[in-house]
Amino acid sequence: MSAPEQLSFLPPPPFSPTWPRQHTLEDKALAELLAGRLIDHPAFEGDCGSWRLAAVVFNLRALGWPIDTIATPAPTEQRPGRTVALYRLPSKYAALALAGGAK
Repeated sequence: MSAPEQLSFLPPPPFSPTWPRQHTLEDKALAELLAGRLIDHPAFEGDCGSWRLAAVVFNLRALGWPIDTIATPAPTEQRPGRTVALYRLPSKYAALALAGGAK
């Protein structure tokens, strides 16, 4: 379930993100998102050896990629209200990017 979008009288800006440099953490994360996968911290750390997933997602958003954050409950005994973030790229943007709609 994604967050509701605010209504606007202006048309949305065109989808024109910039691709990250090859062989970077951003490139690896984007490849996972374009494949339709949800990314969480443990999986990213296991795949890439980096614990900085939130920073990578921040950088991708700065490049124009509209990545969603899904807060998922992950309670522990010490922190019963704990949540973790899952990240995803909406399928319509993945399809546009793979069809050549991204710079």
